[in-house]
Amino acid sequence: MSQSTTTSPARTKGAFLLLALLVLVLDQWSKWLVETHLPHFASETVIPGLLNLTHVQNTGVAFGLFAAHGDTTRTLVLSGLGVLALGVVLAYFWQTAAEDRLLLTSLSLVLGGAVGNLMDRVANGGVTDFIDFYLGTKHWHTFNVADSAITVGLILMAWDALRPRAKEEAQAAEPEAA
Repeated sequence: MSQSTTTSPARTKGAFLLLALLVLVLDQWSKWLVETHLPHFASETVIPGLLNLTHVQNTGVAFGLFAAHGDTTRTLVLSGLGVLALGVVLAYFWQTAAEDRLLLTSLSLVLGGAVGNLMDRVANGGVTDFIDFYLGTKHWHTFNVADSAITVGLILMAWDALRPRAKEEAQAAEPEAA
């Protein structure tokens, strides 16, 4: 009986799930550090004029939109939408071919970040944000590791969707034509 030298799709996807797990662990660890060592609403300068660590609780979604502010119903609705989005990402992940490494990478980043933020929302009614990027007096919305992973994942997903594939499709069609 000969052993195959190719990697199984399940094993390949397992590696991408490890990336999602790494994102989740880094996200939860960084939030724990902030929650443990930086009082709520406190801010520490990391790079003057560019970056602070500022401990805030976001009860809404991205950029504080639809903030719940302690409203249990709104928190449940946002959590439910998060679970629904997570289900869509997981379905897309499992339907993606194991060879489509860029798309799997992007989905893994989104998956890890989404789980991290969903865990916070369910456990605490909101998400811990702490990365305060700014130029002079112009501050971007405070965010976290999960938000960063989701953003990078979505950018990679858009790049994957928009990149030319003519060469790849021609190569894939060659064995079929023979």
